[in-house]
Amino acid sequence: MDGAATVLVVDDSRTKRYLLVNWLTRAGFTVLEAETGGEALSRVGVDPIDLVVLDVRLPDLSGFEVCERIKLAQPALPVIHVSAHAVDTNDRTQGLTRGADAYLAEPIEPEELVATAQSVLRYYQARRRAELLAERLTGLADTTVAVHAAPSFTRLLQAAAAGTAEIFKSPAAVVAETFDGDCLAGVCDGPGAEARVVTWGVDDTEVSTGATVRVQDPAGWTLVDWPADDTVTVAAARLREDRAPLYVVVPTATQTARTPVLVQLAQAVASAVEAQRSFDEEHRIAVTLQRSLLPRQIPQITGLDLAVRYEPASAQTEVGGDFYELVMLDGHLLLAIGDVAGHSLHAATVMAELRHALRAYAVEGHQPGEILHRVNELMRTLLPNELATICVLLLEPTTGHVRLASAGHLPPLIIQDGKAEYVHHAAPLLGVRAPRPADLEFVLPTGATMVFYTDGLIERRDATIDEGLAALATCSAQVDDDLDRYCERLLVELAPDEIQDDVAVVALRRR
Repeated sequence: MDGAATVLVVDDSRTKRYLLVNWLTRAGFTVLEAETGGEALSRVGVDPIDLVVLDVRLPDLSGFEVCERIKLAQPALPVIHVSAHAVDTNDRTQGLTRGADAYLAEPIEPEELVATAQSVLRYYQARRRAELLAERLTGLADTTVAVHAAPSFTRLLQAAAAGTAEIFKSPAAVVAETFDGDCLAGVCDGPGAEARVVTWGVDDTEVSTGATVRVQDPAGWTLVDWPADDTVTVAAARLREDRAPLYVVVPTATQTARTPVLVQLAQAVASAVEAQRSFDEEHRIAVTLQRSLLPRQIPQITGLDLAVRYEPASAQTEVGGDFYELVMLDGHLLLAIGDVAGHSLHAATVMAELRHALRAYAVEGHQPGEILHRVNELMRTLLPNELATICVLLLEPTTGHVRLASAGHLPPLIIQDGKAEYVHHAAPLLGVRAPRPADLEFVLPTGATMVFYTDGLIERRDATIDEGLAALATCSAQVDDDLDRYCERLLVELAPDEIQDDVAVVALRRR
């Protein structure tokens, strides 16, 4: 039992109050006094009170009523009734029924009062520790779910800092190193405050993983405004020896000997951080691989403006099968865009084979339809279980003459003078043995813009393909003078914040 516990003695008898105060003070308690029930209620919740010793008969309110109101406001504040008059069984039963934790009838011996106070306080202190631990473990579970569900490293640190502040009801900071080696800190000023992420250099303090260390000078961890006259406690954790440790920092006053929640929290956040680091590493490799399979630069062609955008799926680690091609061959622009079925490393390797085959057949001088026919034969022979869509265009820049062939790909869009019209060329996709129609031939007017794209730009789970095509046409009614800005606008207006599929867009304008 904590000898410094504070007891509020409530009794209208000055003599009896003096005796009670004297006994409790000699036993090591800090004692406050109140003469009436109203005065007692005004002090509860304001003064730091651990126990109330309450007379049953008060001049303004019944001690039973005062006890009930105390318990209603603070269920974990113990109350001991004392009385020289209400001493029969009915009185004691009523007092205990209405919330008192003990009932002492006079004459009361000093030892009995002190022992009863110590016993009641031991019970409530154990109860408070259990409730605190249960509350913190619940917060630990909630924070663990939040950090593992975070979509990015920044959001993970924000969730970790906010969760830590909520668990310990204090300012909090979580420091971790990204896959790129940048040291970031998620900081939160307290429960309910908005967490933020800042760049930070780790202090030289050595913290053993799986344990906590008390830092006497909080200025070494100047991440938030820590409470005055307190130190900070730092917990460290890491899952791999070649990784920098993760740190969780809270005020030392929040820690108790038998609530090791801080260490468990550090381990849980470290697990989420490691998973996010691995995801970032895999995603970086995947995107680097995918981009290495795309053209390194856009050709500069007199009389034509060109712009491209490629965005990998933000919710996927794997590479996909979207690709485009832009190259000048024998005075003609070869433009191709395609999509291999699937979203995986395998789809990317198939995409690379098709792109190289398409370039090879184009170099041989074949027209778009013949190129697709030969690529289809190659697929059916060497890649019999694969499917893909491709649209191929050959454009003579000076005259604007176009030959176009499609293999099941989404129709390109031509925009001129505020009017948008799709160029439909129905043909079976690659990987299917079926007759193919003749190439489309037309002249692209001066000033007209032609847009090619993959399905990630327009397909949505909550809309039909026709609705997606209509949205693209509406968005393209006015084309920006800068085609790069136009392509960027298409992604912003048509693609959601979290792109669910790869998106490739190629825009061509004849000046």
